[in-house]
Amino acid sequence: MTALRDFSATTLDGTEQSLSAYDGQVALVVNTASKCGFTPQYEGLEQLYETYQDQGFVVLGFPCNQFAGQEPGEADEIGAFCQKNYGVSFPMFDKVDVNGKDTHPVYAWLKSQQGGALGSRIKWNFTKFLVGRDGQVIKRYGSTTKPQSISADIEAALTR
Repeated sequence: MTALRDFSATTLDGTEQSLSAYDGQVALVVNTASKCGFTPQYEGLEQLYETYQDQGFVVLGFPCNQFAGQEPGEADEIGAFCQKNYGVSFPMFDKVDVNGKDTHPVYAWLKSQQGGALGSRIKWNFTKFLVGRDGQVIKRYGSTTKPQSISADIEAALTR
């Protein structure tokens, strides 16, 4: 059975990273953007990461420029923005496509596991997927779901 650990992605510094590095952790995978109305969610995502990382939780941020061009920057600009404005310390990856013919393989898999309001398509930035310690998708959350409202689901996943 395919799991999160079976994929890899390029980090903001250009390193190819196997997602097996997060095997056994609960992960919240999020497509992000720096110029979106939901961009302040970075703060809530960082708070979740800081609260639960010692219990085996990680946030994985995947910038995406597919929604109204809201992530126009290059990797170094994205990293600087996230650090300066939100103190982001969780792993961030290089820009990916989450829909269409160039969809990153991890997003093709995530969407196949948990469809949404538009079927398998991602509707907007800051769509979130909660992945259990076994690498399987537990739940999908839309852009309007505030990170702090996911706490109970994260806590439940951490006890499995």
